[in-house]
Amino acid sequence: MTLEEFSAGEQKTERMDKVGDALEEVLSKALSQRTITVGVYEAAKLLNVDPDNVVLCLLAADEDDDRDVALQIHFTLIQAFCCENDINILRVSNPGRLAELLLLETDASPAASEGAEQPPDLHCVLVTNPHSSQWKDPALSQLICFCRESRYMDQWVPVINLPER
Repeated sequence: MTLEEFSAGEQKTERMDKVGDALEEVLSKALSQRTITVGVYEAAKLLNVDPDNVVLCLLAADEDDDRDVALQIHFTLIQAFCCENDINILRVSNPGRLAELLLLETDASPAASEGAEQPPDLHCVLVTNPHSSQWKDPALSQLICFCRESRYMDQWVPVINLPER
């Protein structure tokens, strides 16, 4: 491995860490503003009714989920819809970390503790544009730029790994 290859690999890792940090920030804000939709079926319903307000779609799956044919069909349909409607898509390779981020926030709310018998479906997460204030968020802008740059390199659904804390 040459010095240039090593340096390029290190820069890519640093960039992916920044994208992961930006995603964490976007999710935290979306949770606090209640502009997040969780679950494949809930996401499909929202995409059908109001796709223009969706700014980001996250698809989360691990190795076991990759063998779930029904889930992969859902992912394919959601990806196609998002591409057709210019919705940015990211694939999260560690759904456990995504669950930590989303469930830590939702466990604190009184509604979550009332009837949480079955864990929520975190395979698809949508972030919508809040009506009260337009997103002038640097973290969201960073994610959108990352998605755009990935599309330019023919990577339509870039995969990111959320940093462990």
